[in-house]
Amino acid sequence: MDIIKANETLDDLQLNGIHVIQKKDGFRFGVDAVILANFSKVKRNFRVIDLCSGTGIIPFILAGKTECKSILGIEIQDEFVEMAKRSVKYNKLENRVEFKRGNLTDKSFLKNIERADVITVNPPYKLCNSGIVNPSDKVAIARHEVCCNLEDVIIASRMLLKDNGRMFMVHRPDRLVDIMTLMRKHKVEPKRIRLVHPTPNKAPNIVLIEGQRDGGRFLKWEDPLVIHNEDGSYSKEIIEMYNSNEIK
Repeated sequence: MDIIKANETLDDLQLNGIHVIQKKDGFRFGVDAVILANFSKVKRNFRVIDLCSGTGIIPFILAGKTECKSILGIEIQDEFVEMAKRSVKYNKLENRVEFKRGNLTDKSFLKNIERADVITVNPPYKLCNSGIVNPSDKVAIARHEVCCNLEDVIIASRMLLKDNGRMFMVHRPDRLVDIMTLMRKHKVEPKRIRLVHPTPNKAPNIVLIEGQRDGGRFLKWEDPLVIHNEDGSYSKEIIEMYNSNEIK
């Protein structure tokens, strides 16, 4: 099997030598994945499942920054799963990281997966009717609720979590009411929220949220995270996330 194909790049995460394969032109990971991985609380020997995994950036960050026992990435698009599996082979992480092709709306598929201590998920943000043109387009599937919606993600997370396990999600602030309503509906109690601002004086454009399966009703708001300084450079906290070999 060829590890890297002609239309792909091998990108160095600057993290214990870990690299990830991506398309030269196509869906590529962004800062969302980095801040979600760092927002997640993953302890030694935890089992982690990453939903809507794409080419696996979050599992690879967690593999490099934590001592979790195992990480399973679940992704519906065959091409992304195949790429992620090649990244596993390149990084020699077969003993810790695995990827499966699966549909989060398929309950029989979910029931056959070992439960996890932690779920991470960077789901499609956009509603299905918000400007999508081609439902078969790979980027559209990654960004729009074509194959699964927000409620599907939360239901799947509850099914896959151990008792009192934690779910960590990155999404958009305009969906926050939907997120919290659906989490409580399906007994994944919102526990921690952090708003993310592109610059100090701009409104938040990302929200990070932690939920606990069957958790008690207590919600903590964390200090905002700012991505860029006014001059366009990365903030100190973002630089630390990229440069640190462990989650703070």
